Formats: sequence, C-alpha cells, structure tokens
Amino acid sequence: MSVKTVYLKICGRVQGVGFRWWTVRTAKSLGGLSGWVRNTEDGEVEVLACGEESALEQLIAACRRGPLWARVDNITFLPTEIGDFLPAIIDGKFKIV
Repeated sequence: MSVKTVYLKICGRVQGVGFRWWTVRTAKSLGGLSGWVRNTEDGEVEVLACGEESALEQLIAACRRGPLWARVDNITFLPTEIGDFLPAIIDGKFKIV
C-alpha cells in the first residue's frame, strides 16, 4: 500500500465551469482519496490530494480532461512540503475549500 500526496495547479478555462464540484465528485467516485480543491486568485485551480498511487494517477488523468466546459491547458506539479499555509487534509474527506 503506497500512499502519496500530490499538489496540482491546473490552468486553462477552469473557473466558472464547475471544475471544483467535478473534482470532488471524481475523487469520491475513485475512492480512497482525501484532500481539497480551490480556485486561485490568478484564475487557476489548486488540488491537494492524498491516497493510493493508482487512485491519484486516475485523478490526475481525469483532471487533464476536466469537466465538459473546461479547457485544461497545463497541470503543474508543486512541492508537497510547503509549510503550514495550505489548508490541512482531513482523512477520508475530499472537499472544496
């Protein structure tokens, strides 16, 4: 059992298209993922997710496509050792913050 954490910044047309709600539904449907998703001030979306490597890979692949009205131009992988300024992950929950 290999639990990992990923911190993604997703850019493109990702705000105003239901991306956060879609991400929560996708993570819950994959199962075994904890984390959060939020809009950023620069028009992008951030996702911090923790779980089994295979579920994380599926979430990342899904985020590359996004919901119907989104256009994902790029996903940047950010360091997960970033200090205490990000919201904490609550085990067993995936939510919008």
